[in-house]
Amino acid sequence: MLVKWEGIVIRSVDYGESSKVVTLFTRERGKVAIMARGAKKAKSRLSAVSQIFTHGYYLCKTGPGSGMADLSQGEIVDSFRDLRQDLMSTAYAAYIAELLDRLTEDGEGNPFLFQLLHQLFRHLDEGRDPEILCRIFETKMLQVAGITPRLTACANCGEQREPYVISVSQGGLLCPACAAGDAYAIAVTPSVWKLLRLFQVFDLERLGDIEVKPTTRSQLKHVLRSFMDEHLDLRLKSRAFLDQMERMPLAGSD
Repeated sequence: MLVKWEGIVIRSVDYGESSKVVTLFTRERGKVAIMARGAKKAKSRLSAVSQIFTHGYYLCKTGPGSGMADLSQGEIVDSFRDLRQDLMSTAYAAYIAELLDRLTEDGEGNPFLFQLLHQLFRHLDEGRDPEILCRIFETKMLQVAGITPRLTACANCGEQREPYVISVSQGGLLCPACAAGDAYAIAVTPSVWKLLRLFQVFDLERLGDIEVKPTTRSQLKHVLRSFMDEHLDLRLKSRAFLDQMERMPLAGSD
């Protein structure tokens, strides 16, 4: 049976001498793996459409069982060329793709996540702030994983009393009266938890220019990474590479 999916390539792995196993995140079925036979050959009609980050329509042949579908042909909608040509944008896109891959199951349709991924890659391709885009995505993926930090009131007593700290173990803000209950709570400026609260409900279609101070950026990253490290068992190769890339401008400025 032939099926047609709209998808974005989030992983592409060589298979044998000439083929690739391509993982798509599709609008219709969520994450699916397909076999692109001969895609490693330079003249293959499947070569371009099987490249990482490519957005396209994929016509696949499925069998009667639950085996991997074969890619018959593909039509590129957007190759996100500018994203690919910028190493920093590529590093962020690779991290976004791997995080999405690790936190989703095969065959679970999620049009919201497909749209989110497409918007992120489009904004990266347009040269928007990759670090803030990444922080928004991490916030959304915590929600997908069932971890939504409580950022409207104290996670312990429910009162609204500032200044807040953020407790990873207790799942959100702690007011001054409750802060002593977590010796590892993270001290942040009000702009940090307010931005995190905004990111939870933010629609990327409304993204404009967001000016964020370096100290706020650093605290946002620390808080989100702390939540992921505490509650999710992930070891992402792309994260290590991204962290190395983020340190490079600092090293070069000495």
